[in-house]
Amino acid sequence: MSQMQNVERQLREMILGLEIGPGEKLTERWIEGRFGASRTPVRAALLRLETEGLVGRDGRGWTVSPINLAELEQIAVYREAVEVAAVRLTCLHAERSAIDVIEAMLDSCDDNTPREEWHRVGMDFHIELARLSGNEFLFRAVRDAMTRLSRARWLEVRDEAALGRAWAEHRAILAAARLGDADEAARLLSAHIVGSRDRLVTSLANDRRGLRARGFAVVAA
Repeated sequence: MSQMQNVERQLREMILGLEIGPGEKLTERWIEGRFGASRTPVRAALLRLETEGLVGRDGRGWTVSPINLAELEQIAVYREAVEVAAVRLTCLHAERSAIDVIEAMLDSCDDNTPREEWHRVGMDFHIELARLSGNEFLFRAVRDAMTRLSRARWLEVRDEAALGRAWAEHRAILAAARLGDADEAARLLSAHIVGSRDRLVTSLANDRRGLRARGFAVVAA
C-alpha cells in the first residue's frame, strides 16, 4: 500500500467513524505529522476524499464536509431506485444459501455487540443484498450510497428502538427474497429506505443544537 493510499484509508475511516467530526478543520501539516507522510501524498489523499464528498477546500486548508440533510434526502431517492432494482434481480437469481449468509450476519448482533459492529452489519446488509443481484453496476451504486450515508448512520445507531426496527425490517426483506417474491421484497425495501430516511432526517434536524455543541456541523441544504 502506497503512502497516499494509507493516508487516504485512515483519514476516511476517521471521518466516517466521526473521530474527525463534520465541519472540523484539517491542515495538511497536521495530517503529515499524524501519519508520518510527506506533503504530496497527503494532498493526493485529500483530493481523492474530496471527490467522495468527505472533505472540501477551505481557503488554504480543508474542512470535513458537514452532514447535509438535503443530501440525505436525495441519497434516499437514489437508493430506492437502485436497491429496489437490485433486490428484484436478487429474488430471481440468488441462491437461498447466499441469503442465509446475510441472515447469519444479522444474527451475529446481540446486546453484547459493540455499536461499531451494528453499524457495519447494517451497512453490509444492503451492500451484500445488492451483490446477490449479480449486477456489478447496481452493487457499486448501493455500496457508494451507503458509504455516503455512513457518518449519519453512526448517529442513528445510538437509538435502540431504531436498531430494533431496522433489524426487523431487514429480516422481513430477507424472508420475501428467500421466497423469490420480488414484488413483496421490493415493497418492503422501499418502505424501509423511505422510513429510515424520514427518521434519520427528523432526528438530525431535531438534534442539530446538540450536535453543534459536540462540534458536528449539520446543515439543512
